Amino acid sequence: MASLTPTSKTLFLFHRPHLKFSSPCLETFLQSSFVSKRVSFHFKVPVFDRMPLKTGTVVSATTAEKPKKRYPGEAKGFVEEMRFVAMKLHTREQAKEGEKEVKEKEEEAVRKWEPSIDGYLKFLIDNKLVYDTLEGIVEKAVFPFYAEFRNTGLERSEKLAKDLEWFKEQGYTIPEPSSPGATYSQILQEMSEKDPQAFICHFYNIYFAHSAGGRMIGRKVAEQLLEKKELEFYKWDGDLSQLLQNVRDKLNKVAESWTREEKDHCLEETEKSFKHSGDILRLILS
Repeated sequence: MASLTPTSKTLFLFHRPHLKFSSPCLETFLQSSFVSKRVSFHFKVPVFDRMPLKTGTVVSATTAEKPKKRYPGEAKGFVEEMRFVAMKLHTREQAKEGEKEVKEKEEEAVRKWEPSIDGYLKFLIDNKLVYDTLEGIVEKAVFPFYAEFRNTGLERSEKLAKDLEWFKEQGYTIPEPSSPGATYSQILQEMSEKDPQAFICHFYNIYFAHSAGGRMIGRKVAEQLLEKKELEFYKWDGDLSQLLQNVRDKLNKVAESWTREEKDHCLEETEKSFKHSGDILRLILS
C-alpha cells in the first residue's frame, strides 16, 4: 500500500493560500506530482523559470534602503554645519570644539599679543577694503540670492570709515591697503562671480567671526593701546544677536536649494577663509 504521508504534506502546503508561486509552470508541476501514478503527468521546469524565485529574494535583501548619512549640525540647518567646521579650525584655547594645534611662530605671537598702533591701522584699513568688497558684491548681486544679504545690519564699511577718520584726527597717518587685504578683496570679487557656494562660506565666516572673536580682539587692543576706547567697528545698531539670527535664517533658506555636493564645496572653503582672515589679523603685530 502506498504511503499517505506525501499526500497529507501536500494538502497542508496547498491549504496555505498565502503561499504563491512565481511561475505557473512550477505550480502545475508540484500539484501534478502528488496525484495517482496512473494519471500523473510531469512538466520539466526550465532553469530560467526557476531563477527568478531565488533572484527575487536576493534583490529584496540587497536593495534595502540604507540610512541617510547625517552631517554634524545638519538637523539644525546649514549654518550650523558651517559653524561646526569653523570651530574645528580653532585651537582648544579659542573654542572647546577646537582641534587646531599652534605650530607657526606667527600664531604663537598672536597668543602672546603684543599689538602696535601702526599694525592696528594696517589691520583696520585692510578690513575696510574687504568689507567694501563684500558690500559691493551683495549690492551688485551677480547671483540674485546675494541681494538677500543687503542691509542686514552687520555691515562694517561705514563704521570703519568713522574709526579711520578718528585716528586721522588724532594725528595718525592712515596707510594704504596692504597685500593681505588687497589679495583677499580680489579673491572675493572673482569668486563671487563664478562660485557662489564658496563665496557664501567666506561671507559667513567674515561677518560671524567678527561678531565673536573680533570683538575680543577689539577689547584687547582698546585696553592696551587706546585707553579702553571702543571703536565703531565693534558696535552694531540694534540687537546683535537678532541681527545674526536674521542672517542665519537667510543663509539656511538659500542653502535649502543646494545639492549635498554644493554644500560640501561650501564647507571645504572654510580653511581658505580662515587663512586670509588670519593674514589680515597678523598685521596688528607688525
